[in-house]
Amino acid sequence: MIDEQPTTAQTRGSETTLEVATEAAPDSTEVSTVLQQLVDRFDRPEVSHDDEQVAARLRELQRDFTRFRLRYKFAIDEITTKIAILREEFEQTHDHNPIEHVRTRLKSPESIFSKAARIGVPLVIPEIQRHIHDIAGVRLTCAFESDVYWIADMLTGQSDVTVIEVEDYIARPKPNGYRSLHLIVQVPVYLSDRTEHVEVELQIRTIAMDFWASVEHKIYYKYDGEVPTGLLDELRVAAATAHDLDARMARLRSETQKLSSPGR
Repeated sequence: MIDEQPTTAQTRGSETTLEVATEAAPDSTEVSTVLQQLVDRFDRPEVSHDDEQVAARLRELQRDFTRFRLRYKFAIDEITTKIAILREEFEQTHDHNPIEHVRTRLKSPESIFSKAARIGVPLVIPEIQRHIHDIAGVRLTCAFESDVYWIADMLTGQSDVTVIEVEDYIARPKPNGYRSLHLIVQVPVYLSDRTEHVEVELQIRTIAMDFWASVEHKIYYKYDGEVPTGLLDELRVAAATAHDLDARMARLRSETQKLSSPGR
């Protein structure tokens, strides 16, 4: 989910320069093995001379995982650059800019390990990369429901963006009322010695959908997932209200366009 630790994306007028190591990570990074070594170490009353080897392995593990996450940070940069170009084009050459807000999220190591453990994925970098698809996340909000699909088409129509998965919760809302368009896309990240194809989760929704999702997330957090039935019912009613608002605003937009069209 992108709700975790979001930050506002700087989509234009800013540049970040990073000096990083770009050597390839090893084929397998066994987090579980290292953790078990630590457990074994502290189970013994004496301090072993193996401690230095364990510490060295932990440092290596940290470097490998930092490089792994950095690929996802660069993938976010690739996507937000594409969005920034679209936003500027619409601001300069069109009457309507469909992109209202952009937020990004890069999962923390703790969150990645927690999700891997929860879904039964071995704590190995290739397996994490294969099974966890939302390490990098970008959320876009727009004013109208039709803009959601327009933005999705513009981004996924670019030749270097590959669509891996689509979940349309607008056409088919979740039982709790959640509505949004989710896409897993893959973009190339060009490093100094190789090209990595990295997955990014895109969530595209209207302002009304985003407001509902934000409130719902806060309620679930407050009740630690055990939300009273009465509140769940209220959330479903609120989701229907948000949907009605989107439909009403779309009608108002259509009427406005008719009034401003030539010959009227």
